[in-house]
Amino acid sequence: MEHLYFDHNATTPMDPRVLEAMLPWLQGEHGNPSSAHRFGRKAREAVEKAREQVAQLLGARPEDVVFNGSGTEGNNTVILDRGAFAGDQEGAPGHIVFAAFEHPSVGAAVARLEERGVESTRVAPGADGRIAPAAVEAALREDTRLVCVMLANNELGTLQPVAELAARCAEKGIPVLCDAVQAVGKVPVRVEELGVDYLTLGGHKFHGPPGVGALWIRPGRSVRSLLLGAAQERGRRASTENVPGIVALGAAAELAHRELDQRSEFLRGLRDRFEAGLASFPAAVVHCAESPRLPHTSHVAFLGVVGQELMMALDEEGMAVSTGAACGSGSPKPSTTLVAMGLDDDEAIASLRISFGMTNTEDEVDRLLAALAAQVERLRRRPAPRLR
Repeated sequence: MEHLYFDHNATTPMDPRVLEAMLPWLQGEHGNPSSAHRFGRKAREAVEKAREQVAQLLGARPEDVVFNGSGTEGNNTVILDRGAFAGDQEGAPGHIVFAAFEHPSVGAAVARLEERGVESTRVAPGADGRIAPAAVEAALREDTRLVCVMLANNELGTLQPVAELAARCAEKGIPVLCDAVQAVGKVPVRVEELGVDYLTLGGHKFHGPPGVGALWIRPGRSVRSLLLGAAQERGRRASTENVPGIVALGAAAELAHRELDQRSEFLRGLRDRFEAGLASFPAAVVHCAESPRLPHTSHVAFLGVVGQELMMALDEEGMAVSTGAACGSGSPKPSTTLVAMGLDDDEAIASLRISFGMTNTEDEVDRLLAALAAQVERLRRRPAPRLR
């Protein structure tokens, strides 16, 4: 059976050119970048070249880029920074604002802060799948220490008005953390245009390797290393650098910078072909179709079926998609993201996320549409499950 992959928001296959850049550091080249001898110096040069490549993609200074293990680590590092939430002169631990549909690496880190006494405010998206800057501004308090808003929602694909939101926060001197993991390499991401203070990315979302990411920190801002140890990454991330992963991340960043327009046009073409094909489907609803979106992401409810069952049926045919509803103990539960934007349970559990990639073709899109048509018709004949 041929297997077709339509889940590029979960992870992307590594570009062969990225692997080519990485291989020497897996097969023969070696050295600790902190070592003073020639092996260490060569490793340091490779790391700094990659830092320049990532900085170029972001429109940033290389010295403000910190390499780490993932977008999750970057988000955790900023949110759990004890310097930011150490308490004011009266000892109050402070307040944090975040979007209700942030990645779990933000939500779980905020929950850890709450254990320390930090108060939080969740801002829900509108029916358009976007966070309103005015809603964030209304949530700010005198003791707000940080605002967290992702650039692109990983489920809906909607792009958030981060620049406007960050400008309002800047007027009050409140820093903004932007999780740009899902956006980098797919749409232009320029830190100065966004106006944020911290930005995170992960290599495996734009044809780099898993297990490596980067945190950009605005000059004048700082973080304490989440890991305790030596002073790598200018004291901002302890641990010996993952040279092969960092080299690969740099290569992926350079390719994304060079090919961004071409990639976006190609991916948008696949998505638009897919959504045009849905016009013949009864009761298929494309969510947030009129909102600014990532060029490759389509989030669709096939009313009358359960997204989880439809996903598994497609998997049996060799097609990988993602569901907008998580299932537990055999009973479907609506996605927290979809509930936050006001969808009813029936529509939420009927949803799928399809995310295209550079390895997909128009023929594959057509085959996906044919498989969907057959499986939706089959599943609609079955009685609907009861929600827990």
